[in-house]
Amino acid sequence: MRKNAVLRKAFFTLSFILTLCLSTSFISLGLAKEEKEKEEDKRPERGISIAFEYPEVIINKGDDVTVDIFVKNKGKRDENVYFTISSAPPGWKTKIKTYSFSVMSVHVPEGDDKNVQFFAEPEKDTKPGTYKFKVDAKTEDGKLKVSHMLKITLTEEEEKEKGKIELTTSYPVLQGPNDAKFEFSLDLKNKTDKENTFNLTYKGPKDWQINFKPPYEDKYISSLRLKDNESKSLNVEVTPDRFCKAGEYLIPVTISAGDSKAEAELKIIITGTYKLEAGTATGLLSLTTEKGEPGNISVYVKNTGSATIHNIEFLSIKPENWKVEFKPEKVEALETGSLKQVEVSIVPAQEALVGDYAVGLSIRGEKSSDDLEMRVTVKASAAWGWIGIGIIVLVILGLFGLFVSLGRR
Repeated sequence: MRKNAVLRKAFFTLSFILTLCLSTSFISLGLAKEEKEKEEDKRPERGISIAFEYPEVIINKGDDVTVDIFVKNKGKRDENVYFTISSAPPGWKTKIKTYSFSVMSVHVPEGDDKNVQFFAEPEKDTKPGTYKFKVDAKTEDGKLKVSHMLKITLTEEEEKEKGKIELTTSYPVLQGPNDAKFEFSLDLKNKTDKENTFNLTYKGPKDWQINFKPPYEDKYISSLRLKDNESKSLNVEVTPDRFCKAGEYLIPVTISAGDSKAEAELKIIITGTYKLEAGTATGLLSLTTEKGEPGNISVYVKNTGSATIHNIEFLSIKPENWKVEFKPEKVEALETGSLKQVEVSIVPAQEALVGDYAVGLSIRGEKSSDDLEMRVTVKASAAWGWIGIGIIVLVILGLFGLFVSLGRR
Protein backbone atom coordinates (compact mmCIF):
# COMPACT_ATOMS: atom_id res chain seq x y z
CA MET A 1 0.00 0.00 0.00
CA ARG A 2 2.81 2.36 0.91
CA LYS A 3 4.57 1.53 -2.34
CA ASN A 4 1.40 2.37 -4.38
CA ALA A 5 0.97 5.65 -2.54
CA VAL A 6 4.53 6.67 -3.37
CA LEU A 7 3.96 5.75 -7.04
CA ARG A 8 0.76 7.82 -7.20
CA LYS A 9 2.45 10.81 -5.58
CA ALA A 10 5.38 10.61 -8.00
CA PHE A 11 3.03 10.28 -10.97
CA PHE A 12 1.00 13.36 -10.01
CA THR A 13 4.17 15.40 -9.36
CA LEU A 14 5.72 14.53 -12.72
CA SER A 15 2.39 15.09 -14.51
CA PHE A 16 2.25 18.60 -13.07
CA ILE A 17 5.83 19.30 -14.20
CA LEU A 18 5.06 17.98 -17.72
CA THR A 19 1.92 20.15 -18.01
CA LEU A 20 3.84 23.22 -16.86
CA CYS A 21 6.59 22.60 -19.46
CA LEU A 22 4.07 22.15 -22.28
CA SER A 23 2.20 25.31 -21.30
CA THR A 24 5.46 27.26 -21.16
CA SER A 25 6.54 26.00 -24.60
CA PHE A 26 3.36 26.53 -26.61
CA ILE A 27 1.20 29.22 -24.92
CA SER A 28 2.26 32.88 -24.81
CA LEU A 29 2.17 34.44 -21.33
CA GLY A 30 0.76 37.83 -22.40
CA LEU A 31 0.51 40.55 -25.02
CA ALA A 32 2.74 43.59 -25.20
CA LYS A 33 1.14 46.89 -24.34
CA GLU A 34 0.18 48.93 -27.42
CA GLU A 35 0.34 52.67 -27.65
CA LYS A 36 -0.89 54.43 -30.78
CA GLU A 37 1.09 57.42 -31.92
CA LYS A 38 -0.96 60.47 -32.61
CA GLU A 39 -0.83 61.60 -36.20
CA GLU A 40 1.27 64.69 -36.54
CA ASP A 41 -0.72 67.78 -37.39
CA LYS A 42 0.44 68.82 -40.85
CA ARG A 43 -1.07 72.29 -40.68
CA PRO A 44 1.39 75.21 -40.77
CA GLU A 45 1.72 77.50 -37.79
CA ARG A 46 -0.07 80.26 -39.73
CA GLY A 47 -1.90 80.45 -43.03
CA ILE A 48 -4.93 82.21 -44.55
CA SER A 49 -6.75 82.16 -47.89
CA ILE A 50 -9.67 83.99 -49.49
CA ALA A 51 -11.83 83.16 -52.51
CA PHE A 52 -14.94 84.52 -54.20
CA GLU A 53 -17.81 82.03 -54.30
CA TYR A 54 -18.49 83.09 -57.90
CA PRO A 55 -15.30 84.49 -59.53
CA GLU A 56 -17.22 85.62 -62.66
CA VAL A 57 -20.73 87.13 -62.68
CA ILE A 58 -22.96 88.87 -65.23
CA ILE A 59 -25.44 91.63 -64.37
CA ASN A 60 -27.67 93.97 -66.32
CA LYS A 61 -27.09 97.70 -66.38
CA GLY A 62 -28.82 99.29 -63.41
CA ASP A 63 -28.40 96.23 -61.19
CA ASP A 64 -25.95 95.71 -58.33
CA VAL A 65 -24.16 92.52 -57.27
CA THR A 66 -23.26 90.85 -53.95
CA VAL A 67 -20.82 87.90 -53.91
CA ASP A 68 -19.68 85.91 -50.85
CA ILE A 69 -15.98 85.85 -49.99
CA PHE A 70 -14.79 82.67 -48.24
CA VAL A 71 -12.07 83.31 -45.62
CA LYS A 72 -10.16 80.27 -44.34
CA ASN A 73 -7.69 80.08 -41.46
CA LYS A 74 -5.28 77.22 -42.31
CA GLY A 75 -2.99 77.72 -39.31
CA LYS A 76 -2.89 76.72 -35.66
CA ARG A 77 -3.77 80.10 -34.13
CA ASP A 78 -6.73 82.49 -34.33
CA GLU A 79 -6.39 85.38 -36.78
CA ASN A 80 -8.02 88.79 -37.37
CA VAL A 81 -8.16 89.20 -41.16
CA TYR A 82 -8.35 92.74 -42.60
CA PHE A 83 -9.72 93.55 -46.08
CA THR A 84 -8.82 96.15 -48.68
CA ILE A 85 -10.36 96.64 -52.13
CA SER A 86 -7.03 97.37 -53.79
CA SER A 87 -8.28 97.52 -57.36
CA ALA A 88 -11.67 98.76 -58.61
CA PRO A 89 -12.46 100.42 -61.95
CA PRO A 90 -13.93 103.94 -61.99
CA GLY A 91 -17.70 104.22 -62.17
CA TRP A 92 -18.37 101.61 -59.46
CA LYS A 93 -19.30 101.81 -55.78
CA THR A 94 -17.79 98.95 -53.74
CA LYS A 95 -17.56 97.78 -50.13
CA ILE A 96 -16.99 94.72 -47.93
CA LYS A 97 -20.00 93.94 -45.79
CA THR A 98 -22.09 91.39 -43.94
CA TYR A 99 -25.84 90.99 -44.37
CA SER A 100 -26.53 94.19 -42.44
CA PHE A 101 -23.42 96.41 -42.20
CA SER A 102 -20.02 97.20 -43.70
CA VAL A 103 -16.89 95.58 -42.22
CA MET A 104 -13.13 96.06 -42.36
CA SER A 105 -12.05 92.77 -40.77
CA VAL A 106 -13.28 89.40 -39.52
CA HIS A 107 -12.10 87.13 -36.70
CA VAL A 108 -11.38 83.57 -37.89
CA PRO A 109 -10.56 80.87 -35.28
CA GLU A 110 -7.77 78.41 -36.11
CA GLY A 111 -8.80 75.82 -38.70
CA ASP A 112 -12.17 77.53 -39.25
CA ASP A 113 -13.94 79.35 -42.14
CA LYS A 114 -15.85 82.62 -42.21
CA ASN A 115 -17.84 84.47 -44.89
CA VAL A 116 -18.07 88.15 -45.75
CA GLN A 117 -19.65 89.79 -48.81
CA PHE A 118 -18.32 91.94 -51.63
CA PHE A 119 -20.81 94.53 -52.88
CA ALA A 120 -20.50 96.40 -56.19
CA GLU A 121 -22.91 98.83 -57.85
CA PRO A 122 -22.31 100.51 -61.23
CA GLU A 123 -23.07 104.22 -61.58
CA LYS A 124 -25.68 105.32 -64.09
CA ASP A 125 -23.17 106.39 -66.75
CA THR A 126 -21.03 103.21 -66.45
CA LYS A 127 -20.85 101.58 -69.87
CA PRO A 128 -21.40 97.86 -70.55
CA GLY A 129 -18.24 95.75 -70.49
CA THR A 130 -16.11 93.50 -68.34
CA TYR A 131 -14.63 94.93 -65.15
CA LYS A 132 -12.09 93.43 -62.74
CA PHE A 133 -11.94 93.92 -58.97
CA LYS A 134 -9.17 92.87 -56.59
CA VAL A 135 -9.60 92.26 -52.86
CA ASP A 136 -6.55 91.99 -50.57
CA ALA A 137 -6.58 90.36 -47.14
CA LYS A 138 -3.90 90.41 -44.45
CA THR A 139 -3.44 89.43 -40.82
CA GLU A 140 -3.38 91.97 -38.02
CA ASP A 141 0.44 91.98 -37.89
CA GLY A 142 0.69 92.18 -41.68
CA LYS A 143 2.87 89.08 -41.99
CA LEU A 144 0.35 87.13 -44.08
CA LYS A 145 -1.15 88.63 -47.24
CA VAL A 146 -3.40 87.08 -49.91
CA SER A 147 -5.52 88.39 -52.81
CA HIS A 148 -8.34 87.27 -55.07
CA MET A 149 -9.93 88.64 -58.27
CA LEU A 150 -13.58 89.07 -59.27
CA LYS A 151 -14.75 89.67 -62.84
CA ILE A 152 -18.10 91.42 -63.41
CA THR A 153 -19.63 91.64 -66.88
CA LEU A 154 -22.11 94.50 -67.23
CA THR A 155 -24.61 94.02 -70.08
CA GLU A 156 -26.96 96.46 -71.75
CA GLU A 157 -30.54 95.93 -70.60
CA GLU A 158 -32.71 94.76 -73.49
CA GLU A 159 -35.45 97.04 -74.74
CA LYS A 160 -38.91 96.12 -73.56
CA GLU A 161 -40.39 95.72 -76.98
CA LYS A 162 -42.74 93.26 -78.61
CA GLY A 163 -41.48 90.38 -80.71
CA LYS A 164 -38.70 89.47 -78.29
CA ILE A 165 -37.99 86.61 -75.89
CA GLU A 166 -36.50 87.68 -72.58
CA LEU A 167 -34.16 85.09 -71.06
CA THR A 168 -32.15 85.73 -67.87
CA THR A 169 -30.22 83.78 -65.25
CA SER A 170 -28.84 84.93 -61.90
CA TYR A 171 -26.01 82.38 -61.71
CA PRO A 172 -24.57 81.54 -65.15
CA VAL A 173 -21.35 80.05 -63.71
CA LEU A 174 -21.29 77.05 -61.35
CA GLN A 175 -18.28 75.22 -59.94
CA GLY A 176 -17.71 71.77 -58.44
CA PRO A 177 -16.24 68.26 -58.89
CA ASN A 178 -17.10 66.03 -61.85
CA ASP A 179 -19.18 63.68 -59.69
CA ALA A 180 -21.59 66.49 -58.74
CA LYS A 181 -24.93 67.37 -60.36
CA PHE A 182 -25.37 71.02 -61.39
CA GLU A 183 -28.66 72.90 -61.80
CA PHE A 184 -29.07 76.32 -63.43
CA SER A 185 -32.21 78.43 -63.05
CA LEU A 186 -33.49 80.37 -66.09
CA ASP A 187 -36.27 82.97 -66.24
CA LEU A 188 -38.19 83.17 -69.53
CA LYS A 189 -40.67 85.90 -70.54
CA ASN A 190 -42.85 85.81 -73.68
CA LYS A 191 -42.83 89.23 -75.39
CA THR A 192 -43.73 88.00 -78.88
CA ASP A 193 -47.20 89.60 -78.70
CA LYS A 194 -48.95 86.21 -78.85
CA GLU A 195 -49.19 82.85 -77.15
CA ASN A 196 -46.33 80.62 -78.26
CA THR A 197 -44.68 77.26 -77.77
CA PHE A 198 -40.96 77.70 -77.12
CA ASN A 199 -38.45 75.01 -78.10
CA LEU A 200 -35.60 74.32 -75.67
CA THR A 201 -32.22 73.31 -77.13
CA TYR A 202 -28.60 73.21 -75.96
CA LYS A 203 -25.07 72.34 -77.01
CA GLY A 204 -22.95 70.53 -74.46
CA PRO A 205 -19.72 68.54 -74.07
CA LYS A 206 -19.67 64.93 -75.26
CA ASP A 207 -21.09 62.31 -72.87
CA TRP A 208 -22.64 64.95 -70.59
CA GLN A 209 -26.30 64.59 -69.60
CA ILE A 210 -28.24 67.86 -69.97
CA ASN A 211 -31.99 68.18 -69.42
CA PHE A 212 -34.61 70.91 -69.06
CA LYS A 213 -37.11 70.53 -66.23
CA PRO A 214 -39.73 72.60 -64.39
CA PRO A 215 -38.67 73.89 -60.96
CA TYR A 216 -39.30 71.44 -58.09
CA GLU A 217 -40.34 68.65 -60.48
CA ASP A 218 -38.51 65.53 -61.64
CA LYS A 219 -39.91 65.33 -65.19
CA TYR A 220 -37.89 66.47 -68.22
CA ILE A 221 -39.27 68.78 -70.92
CA SER A 222 -38.20 69.89 -74.43
CA SER A 223 -40.69 72.75 -74.95
CA LEU A 224 -42.65 75.29 -72.94
CA ARG A 225 -45.91 77.10 -73.75
CA LEU A 226 -46.43 80.71 -72.57
CA LYS A 227 -49.17 83.26 -73.11
CA ASP A 228 -48.37 86.79 -74.21
CA ASN A 229 -46.32 88.63 -71.59
CA GLU A 230 -46.30 85.54 -69.35
CA SER A 231 -43.16 84.59 -67.41
CA LYS A 232 -41.99 81.19 -66.24
CA SER A 233 -38.89 79.67 -64.69
CA LEU A 234 -37.17 76.48 -65.78
CA ASN A 235 -34.09 74.60 -64.64
CA VAL A 236 -31.23 73.16 -66.65
CA GLU A 237 -29.91 70.01 -64.97
CA VAL A 238 -26.34 69.06 -65.93
CA THR A 239 -24.55 65.82 -65.05
CA PRO A 240 -20.90 65.87 -66.26
CA ASP A 241 -19.09 62.86 -67.69
CA ARG A 242 -17.51 61.21 -64.63
CA PHE A 243 -14.20 60.90 -66.50
CA CYS A 244 -13.99 64.54 -67.64
CA LYS A 245 -10.90 66.49 -66.64
CA ALA A 246 -10.75 69.64 -64.56
CA GLY A 247 -11.42 72.81 -66.57
CA GLU A 248 -14.10 75.17 -67.89
CA TYR A 249 -17.01 73.87 -70.00
CA LEU A 250 -19.55 76.03 -71.88
CA ILE A 251 -23.20 75.05 -72.36
CA PRO A 252 -25.03 77.42 -74.78
CA VAL A 253 -28.81 77.28 -74.31
CA THR A 254 -31.29 78.51 -76.96
CA ILE A 255 -35.00 79.28 -76.51
CA SER A 256 -36.83 79.76 -79.82
CA ALA A 257 -40.32 80.25 -81.24
CA GLY A 258 -40.57 80.92 -84.98
CA ASP A 259 -38.19 83.76 -85.90
CA SER A 260 -37.73 84.84 -82.30
CA LYS A 261 -35.04 83.36 -80.11
CA ALA A 262 -32.95 84.08 -77.04
CA GLU A 263 -29.66 82.57 -75.92
CA ALA A 264 -27.85 82.13 -72.60
CA GLU A 265 -24.29 80.85 -72.18
CA LEU A 266 -23.91 78.71 -69.08
CA LYS A 267 -20.52 77.73 -67.72
CA ILE A 268 -19.41 74.90 -65.43
CA ILE A 269 -15.95 74.92 -63.84
CA ILE A 270 -14.89 71.35 -63.00
CA THR A 271 -12.48 71.27 -60.10
CA GLY A 272 -11.84 67.51 -60.28
CA THR A 273 -12.23 64.83 -57.60
CA TYR A 274 -9.51 63.62 -55.26
CA LYS A 275 -9.60 59.98 -54.18
CA LEU A 276 -6.83 57.64 -53.05
CA GLU A 277 -7.24 53.88 -52.79
CA ALA A 278 -4.75 51.58 -51.03
CA GLY A 279 -4.58 47.79 -50.70
CA THR A 280 -2.61 44.67 -51.57
CA ALA A 281 -2.62 42.65 -54.79
CA THR A 282 -4.02 39.57 -53.02
CA GLY A 283 -6.39 41.45 -50.74
CA LEU A 284 -4.69 39.97 -47.64
CA LEU A 285 -3.68 42.40 -44.89
CA SER A 286 -1.58 40.09 -42.73
CA LEU A 287 1.97 38.81 -42.41
CA THR A 288 4.01 36.58 -40.08
CA THR A 289 7.48 37.29 -38.68
CA GLU A 290 9.67 36.84 -35.60
CA LYS A 291 10.58 39.44 -32.99
CA GLY A 292 13.43 41.62 -34.19
CA GLU A 293 13.07 40.26 -37.73
CA PRO A 294 11.53 42.27 -40.63
CA GLY A 295 8.27 41.18 -42.23
CA ASN A 296 7.72 42.58 -45.73
CA ILE A 297 4.56 43.25 -47.71
CA SER A 298 3.78 45.16 -50.93
CA VAL A 299 1.01 47.77 -50.85
CA TYR A 300 -0.38 49.60 -53.88
CA VAL A 301 -1.61 53.21 -53.93
CA LYS A 302 -3.99 54.18 -56.76
CA ASN A 303 -5.48 57.51 -57.81
CA THR A 304 -9.13 56.73 -58.58
CA GLY A 305 -10.17 60.40 -58.80
CA SER A 306 -10.13 62.79 -61.76
CA ALA A 307 -7.37 65.15 -60.60
CA THR A 308 -3.67 64.69 -59.92
CA ILE A 309 -2.88 64.16 -56.22
CA HIS A 310 0.38 65.66 -54.91
CA ASN A 311 2.58 65.10 -51.85
CA ILE A 312 1.50 61.59 -50.87
CA GLU A 313 3.09 60.54 -47.56
CA PHE A 314 3.04 57.30 -45.57
CA LEU A 315 2.55 57.09 -41.80
CA SER A 316 2.19 54.21 -39.36
CA ILE A 317 0.47 53.50 -36.03
CA LYS A 318 2.43 50.72 -34.35
CA PRO A 319 3.18 49.11 -30.96
CA GLU A 320 5.94 50.62 -28.83
CA ASN A 321 9.52 50.06 -30.05
CA TRP A 322 8.39 48.56 -33.37
CA LYS A 323 9.83 49.85 -36.66
CA VAL A 324 7.87 50.45 -39.88
CA GLU A 325 9.65 51.60 -43.06
CA PHE A 326 8.24 52.57 -46.49
CA LYS A 327 10.05 52.45 -49.83
CA PRO A 328 9.59 55.00 -51.32
CA GLU A 329 8.94 57.23 -48.32
CA LYS A 330 6.96 59.76 -50.39
CA VAL A 331 5.26 60.09 -53.80
CA GLU A 332 5.48 63.61 -55.24
CA ALA A 333 2.53 63.25 -57.66
CA LEU A 334 0.13 60.54 -58.81
CA GLU A 335 -1.80 61.10 -62.04
CA THR A 336 -5.44 60.08 -62.55
CA GLY A 337 -5.70 56.29 -62.88
CA SER A 338 -2.01 55.76 -61.99
CA LEU A 339 -0.83 53.14 -59.51
CA LYS A 340 2.30 53.11 -57.34
CA GLN A 341 3.76 50.08 -55.55
CA VAL A 342 5.11 50.68 -52.04
CA GLU A 343 7.24 48.17 -50.11
CA VAL A 344 6.49 48.07 -46.37
CA SER A 345 8.89 46.55 -43.82
CA ILE A 346 7.58 45.85 -40.30
CA VAL A 347 10.05 44.88 -37.54
CA PRO A 348 8.59 43.78 -34.14
CA ALA A 349 10.38 44.85 -30.98
CA GLN A 350 12.90 42.46 -29.41
CA GLU A 351 10.72 42.19 -26.29
CA ALA A 352 7.52 41.44 -28.27
CA LEU A 353 5.66 38.34 -27.11
CA VAL A 354 4.26 35.64 -29.35
CA GLY A 355 0.83 36.62 -30.66
CA ASP A 356 -1.11 38.86 -33.07
CA TYR A 357 -0.64 42.64 -33.27
CA ALA A 358 -2.39 45.45 -35.20
CA VAL A 359 -0.29 47.89 -37.23
CA GLY A 360 -2.07 50.81 -38.95
CA LEU A 361 -0.81 52.16 -42.27
CA SER A 362 -1.99 55.64 -43.27
CA ILE A 363 -1.66 57.05 -46.80
CA ARG A 364 -2.05 60.84 -46.82
CA GLY A 365 -2.36 62.85 -50.04
CA GLU A 366 -2.93 66.53 -50.75
CA LYS A 367 -6.74 66.30 -50.61
CA SER A 368 -7.46 62.62 -50.03
CA SER A 369 -6.34 59.73 -47.83
CA ASP A 370 -6.84 56.04 -47.12
CA ASP A 371 -5.98 53.71 -44.22
CA LEU A 372 -5.07 50.04 -43.89
CA GLU A 373 -4.92 47.88 -40.75
CA MET A 374 -2.36 45.07 -40.90
CA ARG A 375 -2.44 41.98 -38.67
CA VAL A 376 1.13 41.00 -37.77
CA THR A 377 1.66 37.57 -36.20
CA VAL A 378 4.83 37.26 -34.10
CA LYS A 379 5.85 33.61 -33.85
CA ALA A 380 8.45 31.89 -31.66
CA SER A 381 11.88 31.16 -33.09
CA ALA A 382 12.40 27.61 -34.47
CA ALA A 383 15.29 27.13 -32.00
CA TRP A 384 12.91 27.53 -29.07
CA GLY A 385 10.65 24.93 -30.60
CA TRP A 386 13.47 22.36 -30.61
CA ILE A 387 14.40 23.32 -27.06
CA GLY A 388 10.80 22.74 -25.98
CA ILE A 389 10.77 19.34 -27.67
CA GLY A 390 14.03 18.46 -25.92
CA ILE A 391 12.57 19.40 -22.55
CA ILE A 392 9.52 17.24 -23.20
CA VAL A 393 11.72 14.25 -24.19
CA LEU A 394 13.82 14.65 -21.05
CA VAL A 395 10.70 14.78 -18.85
CA ILE A 396 9.31 11.64 -20.48
CA LEU A 397 12.65 9.81 -20.00
CA GLY A 398 12.72 10.96 -16.38
CA LEU A 399 9.21 9.64 -15.81
CA PHE A 400 10.10 6.35 -17.43
CA GLY A 401 13.24 5.99 -15.30
CA LEU A 402 11.32 6.82 -12.14
CA PHE A 403 8.64 4.20 -12.88
CA VAL A 404 11.32 1.60 -13.57
CA SER A 405 13.18 2.46 -10.36
CA LEU A 406 10.07 2.38 -8.20
CA GLY A 407 8.84 -0.80 -9.86
CA ARG A 408 11.99 -2.68 -8.85
CA ARG A 409 11.42 -1.80 -5.24
